[in-house]
Amino acid sequence: MSKKLKIGLFGFGVVGQGLHDIIITKNLNLEIVRIAIKDAAKHRSLPAELFTTNRDAILNDPEINTIVELTNDPPAAFEIVKKALSSGKNVVSANKKMIADNLAELIELQYQHGTSLLYEGSVCGSIPIIRNLEEYYDNELLHSISGIFNGSSNYILTKVCNEGLDYNTALKQAQDLGFAETDPTLDVGGFDAKYKLVIAAAHAYGVVVKPEDVLNIGIQNLAAEDIQYAREKRLKIKLVPVAKELDAKHVAMFVIPKLVNDSEFLYNVENEYNGVVVQAAFADQQFFFGKGAGGHPTGSAVLSDIAALRYDYQYEYKKAHSKRDLNFTNDIELNVYLRYNDEGLIDALKFEHIHERFYSDTFHFVTGKIKLKNLIENQVRISDDKAFIALAGQIKDVSLIV
Repeated sequence: MSKKLKIGLFGFGVVGQGLHDIIITKNLNLEIVRIAIKDAAKHRSLPAELFTTNRDAILNDPEINTIVELTNDPPAAFEIVKKALSSGKNVVSANKKMIADNLAELIELQYQHGTSLLYEGSVCGSIPIIRNLEEYYDNELLHSISGIFNGSSNYILTKVCNEGLDYNTALKQAQDLGFAETDPTLDVGGFDAKYKLVIAAAHAYGVVVKPEDVLNIGIQNLAAEDIQYAREKRLKIKLVPVAKELDAKHVAMFVIPKLVNDSEFLYNVENEYNGVVVQAAFADQQFFFGKGAGGHPTGSAVLSDIAALRYDYQYEYKKAHSKRDLNFTNDIELNVYLRYNDEGLIDALKFEHIHERFYSDTFHFVTGKIKLKNLIENQVRISDDKAFIALAGQIKDVSLIV
């Protein structure tokens, strides 16, 4: 028997409105009691008495038993979620940065207070990857999780690689369509994908990692020469987050552009769509595909979490409780493509092995094997040089330094 949920909603932007649209079309055992917003003067399509600018009016309301947090302010979101969990209210959130930055404490709060925090909508929109990692793969050994986790950067790469637009034109188009923010750094810099990767990896491997410890390199320095190189090799460029189990004790995570061939699932994931590839020991390779952003796709994931709370569903963090004792490491080697301007960058990165090297008046590139730690140490120099780096080869070839 499901229980009646009385919901306090924080945020009525694209996802909040999308959620409301879905709820009013369904006959569900739930009710939105109050909605917290920032701007009381803004015209809303719903009755004014539903809205409040006082968050405590919702958090302290004994009638409300469920908080749905859909704001775009991570520090404020954490305070809301923390107070809600501590006061016995269950929470649904789609705020990936807030969750990734505070995941260890959020897990502990749930244990302490017997409350539940669900966040399917925080990772890849409509794709139900968290619940699958938590339930379907709970006893499965996962070799790797990778994919396209950010629709904004994928839209830009689609327009650049497939339609010949230059990067700035594609970015402006993504902004005009609402796929990218006015400041697109979180999307094109790989930060958004990194937050989602950290969350997914906690359920896949039981390893909770601080986002600042995970390398993210974005697509801001993409140039026509890189597109030319990919086309000549019959490859596409995608921004790919990776979590990979290296051996019985180590897991690596990073976000970096990747050269993808036509035999890979991600090759055909275009525009604002997301895709997740799970490489499992027994189930082998499985692929999840869907819209990664937008009011209705993300709202559907949020509603799925809300519906699960009617039956007292909680994440069990099963992999974290296993006895495998996996640890996060950056001690790995990658095969990469690097287009650069400064010859000194090659020496600074200390390539272990060079497979291919090319010089012309305007275009220099090298492919070869490099240590991830050398990339981390030279990230600022790569950015300053306007160099572009991408993973070359397969994820299975990413290896632990021994």
